[in-house]
Order: sequence, then C-alpha cells, then structure tokens
Amino acid sequence: MAQAASTNSGKADGPAYWALFVLTMVYALNIADRYVLSTLIEPIRKEFALTDSTLALVTGVGMAIFYVTAGIPLGVLADRVNRKRMIVVALTAWSAMTALCGLSQNFVQLLLARIGVGIGEAGGTPPSQSMLADYFPPEKRALATSIYALGVPVGSAVGGIVAAYVAEAHGWRAALVAAAAMSAPVILLMISLREPTRGRFDAPEDSAGGENSTGLRSTLEFIWARPAARHVMAGATIATFSGMGLIWWTPAFLSRSHGLSVGEAGIEVGMMNGIGGTLALVLSAILMVKLTRHPPQVLAYFLALVTGLITAPAVLAHATTNTGFTLVNLWLLISLAAIYIGPTLALLQNLLPSTMRATGVAILLFTANLANLVIAPQGIGGLSDLLRPHLADPESSLRIALLCCSITGLWAAAHFTLAGLALAAEAREAGGFRA
Repeated sequence: MAQAASTNSGKADGPAYWALFVLTMVYALNIADRYVLSTLIEPIRKEFALTDSTLALVTGVGMAIFYVTAGIPLGVLADRVNRKRMIVVALTAWSAMTALCGLSQNFVQLLLARIGVGIGEAGGTPPSQSMLADYFPPEKRALATSIYALGVPVGSAVGGIVAAYVAEAHGWRAALVAAAAMSAPVILLMISLREPTRGRFDAPEDSAGGENSTGLRSTLEFIWARPAARHVMAGATIATFSGMGLIWWTPAFLSRSHGLSVGEAGIEVGMMNGIGGTLALVLSAILMVKLTRHPPQVLAYFLALVTGLITAPAVLAHATTNTGFTLVNLWLLISLAAIYIGPTLALLQNLLPSTMRATGVAILLFTANLANLVIAPQGIGGLSDLLRPHLADPESSLRIALLCCSITGLWAAAHFTLAGLALAAEAREAGGFRA
C-alpha cells in the first residue's frame, strides 16, 4: 500500500535505530508490568482465597475490559496527536498503577489498580507502531517490528525473574512495586526521542487527504474491504490466544501439576522467555531481512508455518505428567510464541495508509487482547473450575483445560494461509505488488 516517497532516501538513519531501541524498551515494560502478575498468581490466590475464575478477573478480564475499550479511542488519538508525548504519559500512568497493585490490601483494591494498568498500557503500542512506520521505510519494517517484538521475551523474562526473586524474599506486593520502579530510566530515554514526520515514507497519494480518512469507521471499512488485512487480523488474534494466552497459566500449571514453587516456576518461565524467546526472535529478525526481498505473501506463509508448527509442543507440554518432557516442550512453545508479532505488524503497516496505522494497530490489539486477556484467563480458568469436581486428581484440571486449548494454533495458521493467498491474488490482479 504505502511505498517510499520520492523525496526520501528510503533508508533508516541513526535516530531511527535509537528510537527502535527505546520503543522496544517501552514495549518490554508493557509486557513486564502486564505479565508480572502471572508469576504471582499462586500467592495472591492463597492470600485472598480466590478461585481460578475469580483470579482471572485480576490477571485478565478486569484489566482487559478497560485495556481493549480504551485502546481504540487512544489509537485514533495517536493518529492525530504528538505520539512521543502520548507514550510518555501512558508509560508513567501504567507504572504508577502497577505500584498501586503492590499496595493493595484486598481483592477490590487490586482489581481497581489492575484496571488502571490496562488503561495506561492501551496508550503504548499504537503510537509506538505509528512512530516506527515513520522511522523505517516499508522494506525495513518487518525487521524493525521483529526487533520491537523482542520486548515480549525481554519483558516477560525481566518481569518474571524480578517478581520471582523479590516475591521469594519480600512477598508479592514488593515484587509489583519493584516492577513499577523499572520504568523510571525508560521514561527519561523516551523524552530523548524526536517526533518523526507522519507519513514520511509514504507516496503522495497515500498521505494526501489523510485527515479526511482518519477515524475508526473508515479504518474498519478499509480493513473489511481487503481480505488480506482481515485474515492477518484474524490470524494474529488467534495466534495470541494459542501462544501467549496459554502462557498466562504456565507458572500456575507448573506449580500445580509438577510441584514447582512460585520462585522456581517464575524463574523457569522467565528463562524460557528471556533466553529461548530472545534467541528465536533474533533469528526471526535475521530471517526477515531475506523474506522482505520476496513478495509479501511469503511473509504470510511464514506466519502460517510458524503458528502451525508450535501447536505440537503446545499439545505435548500439557499431555504428559513427566516434568522433564513438559519443560522441553514448554521451552519450544514459549520460545516461538512471539515470533508472529513482528511480521504481523509489518504486514499490517504496509497494508494501511499512514493516517490509519495507529488506529489499525489499536483494532488488532482490541481483538488480540480479547483473546489473550479475556478469553484465555477467563475461559481457561472457568474450564479448569468446571473440570475440577469431576477429576480424581482435582489439581490436574488446569493441565487438561490447557491441553484442550492447545490446538488453536492450527486455526491461526489457516487464516495466515488465506492472507497469503489473498496477497498473491492481489499481485496477479495488479501485475505486481507495491509493498
């Protein structure tokens, strides 16, 4: 859709890579503050005497309802205002609310603070992605967004490991306060960035009249009218559930089904994210350099292959009671779970004009986080509670619930395949595709 304008060199400069580093750190904190509670599920559950369904209100639904509700208007706003300032405000807000989670003395206070975290985090990713699209030309966006996706393993690892160590020594409340404090240096780094010119690398016909096309309705109509964009949205949404949605419950699963302590489970999952996830995303970023030289449908087929393949370790990890075998498969699942993020965001950026990018990302975050933060915590937790009374070993209910949900990666792969076919059809009709 958008291509480099003739007035630009089409090259990303030094400030672009500095911005990529800083925005990746912001994303890492977004993930860390969101997932730190995953490590602390068991001590919170025991202290407040919560069921899995009730606990899911704090870990997922309570935060997600406001996250996804606020996300779309904030995404529309990001297509119109100074994006750098918006990110600074959002980062400060969600970090402060994470600290308040640690100060909570009852379930209601914790739930309200988590709602605040969700609202703050909703203002982070849409303006970040919009900025990156104006720092990097279309042919470099898959590489940039794949590096940006490193925020997932880095944030998950840092959040999980910090939470595990601090919780073991000082309790779960101190772990949340420590997670919030990590944002201070990143806020200072964020202030160092410059706001890039919106639509810098777009062709004149894509950026002209942009304000008239900006808005939720026009963006939804644009996405709906283009099959490739629809299937990218659907594939990414389901992939979020089949990967990160299941990982929400991994520390609790390791504690209940395999006897790991809170600290052991948190460190184990943190290492899977930090080492395995980082390595996988670095290799993916290197691969993006080659894949972006090919037609865009190749990127969609790559996403179909990855999301389909990781279904196997997802099933195997939860089908066995052997701890060693489970951990091996969890290393594969968690390491590969976030690979889809970078290529998906790059495809979406190149399918949307500059005046719709933040809104488009906000729509994707809306659907993906419904899957990740509402359906996964509440649905898996509810299924676990439903199974518990009917099992000889009630503690295995979570493992079986996770096993039932492990095959959804195949569904995501089907949508990415359809996106690739749609892109190939567009290329045939146009006699060539402009990235």
